[in-house]
Amino acid sequence: MISDEIKKGVERSPHRALLRACGVTDSDFDKPFIGIANSFTEIVPGHIHLKKLSKFVKLGISQAGGVPFEFNTIAICDGIAMNHEGMKYSLASRELIADSIESMAKAHCFDGLVLLSSCDKIIPGMLMAAARLNIPSIVITGGPMLPGEFNGKVVDLIDVFEGIGAVNSKKMKKEELYKLEEVACPGPGSCAGLFTANTMACVTEALGMSLPGCATAHAVTSKKMHIAKLSGQKIVKMVKNNMKPRDIMTRSAFENAIAVDLALGGSTNTVLHLLAIANESNVEITLDTFDEIGRKIPNITSISPAGKHRMIDLDRAGGVPAIMKTLKDKINLDTVTCTGKTWREILRDFKVKDRKVIRPIEKPIHKEGGIAILKGNLAPNGAVVKQNAVKKDMLKHEGPARVFDSEEECVKAIRNFKIKEGDVVVIRYEGPKGGPGMREMLRPTSAIVGSGLKRVALVTDGRFSGGTRGPCIGHVSPEAAENGPIAAIRDGDIISIDIPNRRLEVKLKKEEILKRLKSITKPKKEVKGWLARYQKFATSADKGAILRC
Repeated sequence: MISDEIKKGVERSPHRALLRACGVTDSDFDKPFIGIANSFTEIVPGHIHLKKLSKFVKLGISQAGGVPFEFNTIAICDGIAMNHEGMKYSLASRELIADSIESMAKAHCFDGLVLLSSCDKIIPGMLMAAARLNIPSIVITGGPMLPGEFNGKVVDLIDVFEGIGAVNSKKMKKEELYKLEEVACPGPGSCAGLFTANTMACVTEALGMSLPGCATAHAVTSKKMHIAKLSGQKIVKMVKNNMKPRDIMTRSAFENAIAVDLALGGSTNTVLHLLAIANESNVEITLDTFDEIGRKIPNITSISPAGKHRMIDLDRAGGVPAIMKTLKDKINLDTVTCTGKTWREILRDFKVKDRKVIRPIEKPIHKEGGIAILKGNLAPNGAVVKQNAVKKDMLKHEGPARVFDSEEECVKAIRNFKIKEGDVVVIRYEGPKGGPGMREMLRPTSAIVGSGLKRVALVTDGRFSGGTRGPCIGHVSPEAAENGPIAAIRDGDIISIDIPNRRLEVKLKKEEILKRLKSITKPKKEVKGWLARYQKFATSADKGAILRC
């Protein structure tokens, strides 16, 4: 066992003395040491219940003959960090989380890891660490939040964000928004729709890194407690069988995860995260991989923000296993999971429980997957759009650019009614380096929707919340800060969006773009501390916005 390095032999007597101070007994020194990386914090709804779940994990580990040691990682709530400087830290925190888990696991010689997590950047950060360390690991995602109810309608956090625009355009009273705010987030868990947190939970399960049913088991249910306990038992068995993350996260497993993501119509952020996790797993995944799979895999659910269903509906319909059962002829069911079984074995007797929530593959909501990769002279290396959340009349659009060098400038223009129907809003210098940190653009997208604008598109080198809907194209690469063509756009330039044909173009000749790029003046941004390091070493979005070594 790896932990023998700190507990066996005469020279490890000082190490054992310190371990005894933590409550380790003589009999424990012959057992596997299991680290529990817990992202519990009291300011993030998706994490406030994880301390309780960790008790069940520890119980499972102890019952199976292991010794649990819990430690913590950081966790940023994207919703609370949204729309101010704090959002610059969100994506960058993914790297800190991976580094911190690597540090704890290496320093203390854990034989295995339980990754107890929730929310947007924390789950992928933990998966990156698991792939990097390649010691037996299992993930427990904290589970979705129950949806709220307002005026007889099911609601979630995105309704509150869009309510701001509705108030600004006099379509809702402030008092109504306040009442909505009170009920939209009724308790623990990741926000109730298929936003980034819940999409990543589904992707993790599809990868085989969490137990079947884990992604959609809601935070407040006993089912989640049972899964936590069973995962604690399972990790000890994985250590004994030497089952490692890279045995599970193979090329075929990543293709399955992408297929499930596209079938669900999940968040565009998963593109960044799967690229980053694959990089740590030594598996080659590119933007083209997403597009190739997306053309073959239909979108078979319509979950908020794309539709009326919530995660509770997906869970009742059978969750991720039901999605994989539906896709059985289009994915690789012989990939092994953390259970030790293949998906083919797991799904043998499984039945889909609600075909209104999970459509048959012959009757999809969209013939193609939820995410499309666009390329063209505005995004030579690619851009990403959640096409299942775009109305048919906006799948193709051409209009004049309204250019802003920051999210704040854009929001001010929307609130002052300076954006008109037909415009293409361009927000640049918000990429991994330009932001830095590649902020989510939920405020401008929600402001557009809430204001009632129907024919406005948004293009950015930043990214979007999983709660974004509409013709919102992000991850434009190369970004403006690295002299990408988006830096050359001026007000009035005609931008052409053609999602079915995967094109994103500005109607300028190549010579004009190059001429403009030579004369641009980039906005100055004072950056200190950790963000300065991230800005210096971050790769572009099409590479996952990871840090170069």
